[in-house]
Amino acid sequence: MPESTESASSSGPAEVRPGSVRDLFISYASHDSEVAQRVCSALEAAHFGCWMAPRDVKAGAQYADAIVRAINEARVVVLVLSASAMASSHVGREVERAASKRKLIIAFRLDAAALSPALEYFLGESQWIDVPALGMPAALAKLAEAVGQDSATPAQAAPVVARRPVNTTGAKKWLTVAAATVIGVGAMVASGLHFWRSPPEATQAPAATALNGAQANSAPGVPISDKSIAVLPFADMSEKKDQEYFADGMAEEIIDLLVKIPGLKVIGRTSSFQFKGHAYDLRRIGTQLGVAYVLEGSVRKSGDRLRVNTQLINSKDGSQIFSQMYEQNVTDVLKMQDAIATTLVRALQIEVSGDGLVARPALRNTEAYTQYLQGLHAFDRNDQQGFEQAASNFQRALDLDPSFADAAAGLGSAYFVLGQFGFMPPAIAFGQARAAAQHALKLDPNLARGHAELAEVYRAYDWDWAAAEQEATIARHLAPNDGDVLFICAVQAQNLGNWDEALKYVNASLAQDPLNPGAYMVLNLVQLRRGRLEEAEAAARRTLEISPTFIPGHYFLGRVLLARGQPQAALTEMLMETDEGSRFGGSAMAYFALRRASDSDVALKHLLEQADSPFFIAQVYAFRGQLEEAVNWLERGYTQKDPGIILLKSQLPSKLESDPRYKAFLRKLKLPA
Repeated sequence: MPESTESASSSGPAEVRPGSVRDLFISYASHDSEVAQRVCSALEAAHFGCWMAPRDVKAGAQYADAIVRAINEARVVVLVLSASAMASSHVGREVERAASKRKLIIAFRLDAAALSPALEYFLGESQWIDVPALGMPAALAKLAEAVGQDSATPAQAAPVVARRPVNTTGAKKWLTVAAATVIGVGAMVASGLHFWRSPPEATQAPAATALNGAQANSAPGVPISDKSIAVLPFADMSEKKDQEYFADGMAEEIIDLLVKIPGLKVIGRTSSFQFKGHAYDLRRIGTQLGVAYVLEGSVRKSGDRLRVNTQLINSKDGSQIFSQMYEQNVTDVLKMQDAIATTLVRALQIEVSGDGLVARPALRNTEAYTQYLQGLHAFDRNDQQGFEQAASNFQRALDLDPSFADAAAGLGSAYFVLGQFGFMPPAIAFGQARAAAQHALKLDPNLARGHAELAEVYRAYDWDWAAAEQEATIARHLAPNDGDVLFICAVQAQNLGNWDEALKYVNASLAQDPLNPGAYMVLNLVQLRRGRLEEAEAAARRTLEISPTFIPGHYFLGRVLLARGQPQAALTEMLMETDEGSRFGGSAMAYFALRRASDSDVALKHLLEQADSPFFIAQVYAFRGQLEEAVNWLERGYTQKDPGIILLKSQLPSKLESDPRYKAFLRKLKLPA
């Protein structure tokens, strides 16, 4: 068997778009078969037809004949380039054949090995993608982009594909109002559906801001249940202070265990982690979060030994209920987490059914678990590099332990946000997110976060409302007390225009996660559509109390003030918005309401020069009563698959709702009219 055709995978090709052909030939050495399979899966997830041996060699066919025929028919040859590939005579012959047929060759370079003279000759005009420099997720994205750019070019022309710099500037890419709320909701990290509520750089306010604001969950006269707890981030007490990712992971895993207990209210991670790194009176924290008990702890990890100290505090009087130390080998970390959760349940005197807390075995692979926790930590950086690093960590964890369902779910989460925020081509990013979520569910059909993640892909990218509803419902039944799952249900109802149902779910989510600024923003949108303007304004202001830098919080508040007939106050808020797109669009609306047409035109001009969301532009035109332009931009958003389009029912100004073209557009999106 030729060396370059010894694939590690015997599975069939992924389903490709009807009518497409396998026009990409993947050349690789057997040593690189695992990477070649990842390249193939990524491209096929983006609906490019791939041919690779031995998978696509028909039974009984001669390998050499099949390979020559596949290269002749291919539009592009993707070369997995490495020292092993350069040592392979079979790869050399494949490259020579491709060059002789003037095929475009894209080298997916895995290492810095010097080119052989023959390959240097044949690859002189090829495009290069440097995997070590970019990282695997970004390199796969660049590869898909290069293949897509060449899709309309005849293979015989063998052009050099223009290289584009990869976006490494964090999250400066402007996200529309839609992306800042509902789209950003979909960033689910595997350990508990940690939804990322706002675009990167929309940093959360320090906990002091939240504490100084109005109480979120313990209004006067509302008793706090004795069956309620908040788990604060654990402190890293390791000698080198290099185990923060492990300390955070311990707290998150315990939250995830406790949230499964019926009758126990557990505050979500978004709210609990507001207090990370700050020394506050635990009684105030308990009051703010509306819980009777607060758990704090510390982690010391040295080699293979792990020591965890926990203290359960009564938030009413600050007294310590218990203090307990656990010390075990790292391989028993899951058992340690189970023990901590069991101790807490007993202390709170909660009866647990047989399936409430199921003991877990020792880790199958400690390095896989380490990679998983590092992925969670990288994801929390909230920037492009963090998401790409998280994807690499989760993939590594899954490679080390193929049964690791949470790692598969985390991988899907990372790809989801990379696609939502424009850091990867949507087709490949969402294809990978869908595949990872489905794989997670194959490993664990009862993984609520996997169903929720799949619901987000169906909703945000496929616009398949029925499938999204089905998966969200399954997730809610599996995790009825999970604030993030309830949040997904609220967003789904909001997109469909079911305002009362959306209100029910977002309030239930806030009861579990009372310092989540994104949830208050969704509450703002729902109340605005229900005509409850005072409540909508209060929700918008609460968002900014919790997170003054929330993007685009000032825009949302300005929209409510416009609805309340306060255009000057609205303009003040719009001009305070730090995101340029939201500021230009919002001020164009406010100036128009103030009858300052020329100023509105100038702001709109700036928006058109730099915005990348047709849906947001359609909103501005609709507010100004320019319905023809609004409809045209909606159509453009549909064609471009603008993520914001899913907010059609909750964001578009009412001036367009009576237009028959709007109702036709709803039908086009399969939304209720």
